[in-house]
Amino acid sequence: MRFAPPDVKIPKRLGGGILKELVEQEAISGKIVHYAFAYINPAIYAGDKGRVLGYDNSHGFPHKHYFGTRTPEPSMPWEEIREKFEIEWRQIASAFVSEGKK
Repeated sequence: MRFAPPDVKIPKRLGGGILKELVEQEAISGKIVHYAFAYINPAIYAGDKGRVLGYDNSHGFPHKHYFGTRTPEPSMPWEEIREKFEIEWRQIASAFVSEGKK
């Protein structure tokens, strides 16, 4: 089973950018076999096709993308990774908005 909701466009006043999400789950067991979350905002970071922040488990291990750098992440439940992503992209966007008001 594949879950890929439409991309979410973040209003410019809240930092701008796009949120992308993809989750693949085994139909019978319900086990999450693949996930990918990304915050894309070329106004904040132009490298890596604008991906400021991302979490996924491609390449055989869970990892984080942050301003063009990929680092391994510990295995944790999908819900915790999603929550961590949510908190972090909001912090990044908020800091970007705050810097723009100076």
